[in-house]
Amino acid sequence: MSLNFYQDHPHACSYIEGRKARNLYPDPNQPASKQLYSQLIQHGFRRSGDHIYRPFCQHCEACVPVRIDVNKFEATRSQRRCLKRNQDVSLKLTPAEYCAEHFALYQRYLAGRHQGGGMDDPTPSSYTNFLTSSWSDSAFIEFRIENRLIGVAVTDFVINGASAFYTFFDPELDKRSLGTFAILKQIELAKNNGLSWLYLGYWIEESQKMRYKTNFSALEGYYTSWRPIDKKL
Repeated sequence: MSLNFYQDHPHACSYIEGRKARNLYPDPNQPASKQLYSQLIQHGFRRSGDHIYRPFCQHCEACVPVRIDVNKFEATRSQRRCLKRNQDVSLKLTPAEYCAEHFALYQRYLAGRHQGGGMDDPTPSSYTNFLTSSWSDSAFIEFRIENRLIGVAVTDFVINGASAFYTFFDPELDKRSLGTFAILKQIELAKNNGLSWLYLGYWIEESQKMRYKTNFSALEGYYTSWRPIDKKL
């Protein structure tokens, strides 16, 4: 099947101040599906709501798509401590749909962690349009301590892989490193389901909030093909 792609107009980069960015989109007349996304994610694409995109800037290659080979992954000492610190946390997969309890936690997370970032006044509609999709095979993974919801990891499932789409958690629980914990549990989930990869979106060396991804072993980056990322970068 041939597929046409379209590029949007330059806009302010969300990751590197002072730069302009452009995205590449598959033909909107071609219905999106898990099968199509499974092919495109292998070439560096991501989704946002129902839309599939990839950064495609003429003079910048800062956004590097990354994924973890879950069968080669080995947790660091710090990551093992993170798992031990959160051994009282229970996990449950729930449908990828609006839930008032989830939305309330999302509001608290954005207010505490991303104030002034353009996302800190969400509505139920903007929340749903961002995190859910009519075609994606997705789940919301709840993290709870007893009955208290402390985090949600939005996970997309593709052929032979999973994608860590977005995680939000109680901003008052910084010491638990719930962002790291969510990735570790998604690695475990992928491996237990016989999947090979956990896709993490984009690694950007110049962006502090995206740099954490190189803390995980067995990390590959997509350039013209997938290859291990040099951890010295």
